Amino acid sequence: MAAPAPLRQRRPRRFRERKDVLHDLDDGELIKRYRLDRAGIIFVTDLVRGPLTNPTGRNQALTPEMKIIVLLRYLATGKMQLCSMDDLGPSQQTVSRVITETLMALSSNAILTQFITFPITPHETQRKIVDFQQIAGFPGVIGAIDGTHVRISAPSEFEEEYVNRKGYHSINVQVIFDAKYKITDIVAKWPGSVHDARILNESSLNRVVFGRGMVPDGCHLLGDSGYPSKKWLLTPYLRPQPGPQSNYNRAHKITRSVVERGIGQLKRRFHVLHGEIRVQPPSKVCQIIKVCAMLHNICKDRNIYIPAAEDDEEEVDDPLHLQPPAAQRPREGLLYRDEFADLHFRNDN
Repeated sequence: MAAPAPLRQRRPRRFRERKDVLHDLDDGELIKRYRLDRAGIIFVTDLVRGPLTNPTGRNQALTPEMKIIVLLRYLATGKMQLCSMDDLGPSQQTVSRVITETLMALSSNAILTQFITFPITPHETQRKIVDFQQIAGFPGVIGAIDGTHVRISAPSEFEEEYVNRKGYHSINVQVIFDAKYKITDIVAKWPGSVHDARILNESSLNRVVFGRGMVPDGCHLLGDSGYPSKKWLLTPYLRPQPGPQSNYNRAHKITRSVVERGIGQLKRRFHVLHGEIRVQPPSKVCQIIKVCAMLHNICKDRNIYIPAAEDDEEEVDDPLHLQPPAAQRPREGLLYRDEFADLHFRNDN
């Protein structure tokens, strides 16, 4: 009788040595790689330390700090491969799982609303008005609104709904910036084919915040010609007459440019928003967009600069904006705009 074959010994698992980037790198290098300094990384980690702490206590489990660092590297570059190639240690499979887990924790409403808040109290709105009026003398402005498209890979369901007017798949994101380039409101859930005016019409901003009078009278948003004119949303004249209308348009253009530059800053800070985001489903892309917005505001609060890069470029949206359908251009809003221009811009500022 043949002797039984010897049992094969299980090969011990080999772990890649992980770099302790929080101690090995200075703040300048941390900001370049992860967009936050050491204190900022720890601050963000503390927001979600509980959900990100591994309950098993097994060897080589990633710490909450490391999970945040992996996510930040992905958002800063848009490339998951760099997270595993950067001496951080995790395999590509682990990186993907960690990004999903960390996004879920940071995109909770309880976290987002701590850092993305729309001004509604008299004190808050007055502060925004003063900041905006210093730009070009345009009174009563508490925010500048615009839409921007974030490119995505073709989804497996409802694919045609995500094709925008430029012919690529995207999420159409509605965003509002204040004069300090902080985001005060963001809506990231609509397919690229949806018009800016519809996104606004369906938003809580329209239905609740302004619709129910939560904001003091005399407060306005500035938007481009893709939006309907309202008493609280001022858009430019398409064919301005000399005098108040031209003066109004001039100040409007300068003041509203805050949102265009703000979008540029957001996408330069987090390059994942620059190219095609190749994750599925689209709802996960929406998490990425909202977390980037929150982290952008945290960077602003902590005075963290945007690191320069050779491929940096300003966000430039197509200047040809589709006008909203006539039914969405109520005469009441157009008449209010005429009265506003005549009252505030009769004399060239």
